[in-house]
Amino acid sequence: DDDNSEEGLHTIHSGRHEYAFSFELPQTPLATSFEGRHGSVRYWVKAELHRPWFLPVKLKKEFTVFEHIDINTPSLLSPQAGTKEKTLCCWFCTSGPISLSAKIERKGYTPGESIQIFAEIENCSSRMVVPKATIYQTQAFYAKGKIKEVKQLVANLRGESLSSGKTETWNGKQLKIPPVSPSILDCSIIRVEYSLMVYVDIPGAMDLFLNLPLVIGTIPLHPFGSRTSSVSSQCSMNMNWLGLTLPERPEAPPSYAEVVTEEQRQSSLAPIGACEDFERALPGPLFAYIQEFRFLPPPLYSEIDPNPDQPTDDRPSCPSR
Repeated sequence: DDDNSEEGLHTIHSGRHEYAFSFELPQTPLATSFEGRHGSVRYWVKAELHRPWFLPVKLKKEFTVFEHIDINTPSLLSPQAGTKEKTLCCWFCTSGPISLSAKIERKGYTPGESIQIFAEIENCSSRMVVPKATIYQTQAFYAKGKIKEVKQLVANLRGESLSSGKTETWNGKQLKIPPVSPSILDCSIIRVEYSLMVYVDIPGAMDLFLNLPLVIGTIPLHPFGSRTSSVSSQCSMNMNWLGLTLPERPEAPPSYAEVVTEEQRQSSLAPIGACEDFERALPGPLFAYIQEFRFLPPPLYSEIDPNPDQPTDDRPSCPSR
């Protein structure tokens, strides 16, 4: 009713009507969407349709937000390494130590990548031990001054059993990261972290383990970053090319006729009128210079000086530029 119409209200007649809405997300960092055991981070858009004398119709649609983590930053490209040793004691008998050293190329990875593990395990004890590696996800929930943590196994691998006096070396043993949610590091109520645990399973005793922190990001490693960040690949780089030597006598280049045919040379020479038009269009005669010398024959190649008797001072010199 036009008589009872209010400002900002419009009557919608029967039929199908579509309205496009647009909302801009805040510029402040938003935590990545996450579903955990004791809490979650969710985002949604809610729409309501109000009608007189009827209950409003409500609709809610969720959407996913990612706080991008670029693993190409220097802090995430730095190698992670550690060393530990453990001595087993049984009453008055003390066995030899078990040593473990491990290293990974960088701290940041993305889902689907494989972590190359470089490790060395030495068993000087009298027991049979087994080296292993696992990826753990740690969820931390903060509320009312209290913290709840949940630790979940993400991926694992197992090495060969080591008897007494044996040593095992991992030269880039690969552990693939499954599809997991990115790390959440800047949220005040939920924190999601990852770690690589390389450990030695010792029967009847506490395990010897190393924790190497990981960050699961969203922006993968650039091709040039993988070369500069890989310390192990730099150390093991093949240097055989340094032994290559140049031939004692250089070979003469091919003749001009073998490289450029007469038809190509004639077709590359622009008419005089065309060259003048280009010179007027460009600030300088650079284009004409390139066209003119594009298919000209190179100077003759000779290993013997054609003028051996001519003094050096009398030879023509190149003009300075």
